[in-house]
Amino acid sequence: MENKAKAQTFIGFCVRSRKISMGTGAVDCLKKDVYLILVCATASQNCMSLAKKFARRHGCPLMLCKNGLENDVHKSGCKIAAVRDKNLAAAICSNADENYQLISET
Repeated sequence: MENKAKAQTFIGFCVRSRKISMGTGAVDCLKKDVYLILVCATASQNCMSLAKKFARRHGCPLMLCKNGLENDVHKSGCKIAAVRDKNLAAAICSNADENYQLISET
């Protein structure tokens, strides 16, 4: 069994506690309580610019997942997600390794 990164484990906690919204439509609908935007490294330029827009709108950090966001959230084709739990978002940011890169911080 591979050794999972701590940030990946915390993203898994978000999925299990239903504190994550996946996909551009779901993230776009959110009005408040967004603490971290995750975007896949393989996302299109359009998706990347949307992620930056969402991060600015909610005043939260934007993190690039280099090993594929869909693997972390267990949803195929997922390129963008929003973490809706303040403590889990802080834990993901503070435990980021070489596979997770903060693009912008607040």
